[in-house]
Amino acid sequence: MQFVFDLDGTICFKGQPVSETILSCLEDLRSSGHEVIFASARPVRDILPVLHERFHHYPMVGGNGSLAAMAGQIVHAASFPDPVKRELLGIIGQYRAEYLIDSEWDYAYTGPSDHPILGQVDGGRMAQQLPVEDLSSIIKILILNADDMDSLADAISLYPVVLHRHHNEQVLDISPEGIHKWSTLQKLGLKEGEFIAAGNDANDITMFQASAHSIMIGEHPLLAPYASETIPAGEFCEHQLAARLRELGGI
Repeated sequence: MQFVFDLDGTICFKGQPVSETILSCLEDLRSSGHEVIFASARPVRDILPVLHERFHHYPMVGGNGSLAAMAGQIVHAASFPDPVKRELLGIIGQYRAEYLIDSEWDYAYTGPSDHPILGQVDGGRMAQQLPVEDLSSIIKILILNADDMDSLADAISLYPVVLHRHHNEQVLDISPEGIHKWSTLQKLGLKEGEFIAAGNDANDITMFQASAHSIMIGEHPLLAPYASETIPAGEFCEHQLAARLRELGGI
């Protein structure tokens, strides 16, 4: 069986690395013949620092599906077409938005120096911060603030993109059209109904829909209809998840 894991809010919390409780469980799954795959909103650059290096060769989907990596190397990337990119950057400028914009590895950032998101960006010091016009491509846009976030979201939704609004964090998360976690998991060879997924947010919906079994961590009203079961977020979450994964893996 293949097991697919979102990162933030699912197996790592508050920007901290994945704990040994979870890592040991994932290794047990591998030792029992299962495959472990990570699928995150983070670009691959920012997935690596929260995983112990012994996991860096595992298959990964990053940027909500914009990136796929094997053995720590990007093997697939989907970016915004140039006409769409120009339009989106124009709208972002019109609303004086602050952003984190990712290329395959490098990034552009215009938010405040004390924004919490910076704690999750390039922790391994593997990238360059560049002006947005110097990025070779754009695979993901995160809007942190703007003059009118609601109007900006409405304007962006008119373009061929995938837009997630994370209300808890008050950010807009924008990916190229047709790009989501499940679209890229298929490029890594996953088949519908043949894997188990764990996640916590709306960007996990597509992989929950395609999974044989899905575990939601905490509560999310948009994700809940697609979850097979729920594990409450909180102090005992990691231990409960590890125990359940061992059950599902027949360990």
